[in-house]
Amino acid sequence: MAPNDITFFQRFQEDILAGRKTITLRDASESHFKAGDVLRVGRFEDDGYFCTIRVTATSQVTMDTLTQQHAQQENMTLTELKSVIAEIYPGQQQFYVIEFERI
Repeated sequence: MAPNDITFFQRFQEDILAGRKTITLRDASESHFKAGDVLRVGRFEDDGYFCTIRVTATSQVTMDTLTQQHAQQENMTLTELKSVIAEIYPGQQQFYVIEFERI
């Protein structure tokens, strides 16, 4: 079985599968993805594969420049998004937006 290319916390799986979550914010360690990449997606907790996505665009953002649109694409409020990002990446300000579609 092929390894997963990217993982998401299990709590995001349902939103990804339903098409409600269409971006992910990552730190510099995952800034290498580019538009057109096809990625196997697994759960962070157990690395279990659950779908395949295609990267449609990438960009950079800071905590201060996150917008309501980013929050919508994450299927949460802007306040929730900033809280989740601060929890996952404490103290970091620079992030990479990976836009994707499930295929």
